Amino acid sequence: MPLTLANRGEENIIKRIGGNPDTRKFLENLGFVAGSTVTVINEISGNVIVNVKNSRVAVSKEIACKIMV
Repeated sequence: MPLTLANRGEENIIKRIGGNPDTRKFLENLGFVAGSTVTVINEISGNVIVNVKNSRVAVSKEIACKIMV
């Protein structure tokens, strides 16, 4: 399921990252890699604030849809 459907406060494991190579590289640099854990902290209009690799990161709804957990 995409990250936008994950429950708030629940720890999820990233299964895969979609999108074009530039998008995947951008997300990888932020810490979004397959096998790592991600927790949704808050969600506002589809945009999500997540905790990944001990950092809080805000991603847009479009980007969050490309992250499968």
